Amino acid sequence: MTSTTSQQELFRFLEDRFACAQACTECARACALRASLVDPDGTQQHELARRKGIMCAEVCDATCRVLSEQNRLDEAGMRMQVEWCRTVSLECAHVFDAQPNAEDGAKACRECAQACTDFLATLN
Repeated sequence: MTSTTSQQELFRFLEDRFACAQACTECARACALRASLVDPDGTQQHELARRKGIMCAEVCDATCRVLSEQNRLDEAGMRMQVEWCRTVSLECAHVFDAQPNAEDGAKACRECAQACTDFLATLN
């Protein structure tokens, strides 16, 4: 591998890592907002949306912190966190799909899941 190739791989890694962290931040914000708008005494479906939104916000926030750390974590730990984030984001998007006026939250979740998928491909 040439020096240029390794530099290009490093740049791609850093760009994808940043994009994933940024998408996680946006998803966390959208999910926290959506969860705050749901009536806690509402239907069972409303409660599910509120819980999923809170969980997704917490997982995305934790993932963003992991991706933003200066020191590079072991790849296995980072991969596990990002895979968890991708799974929770997709689950949350599906729940938000059933909620009225939750399109923005579902979109942010799907974009986060895609950014996680892209970053995981970079880790391979």
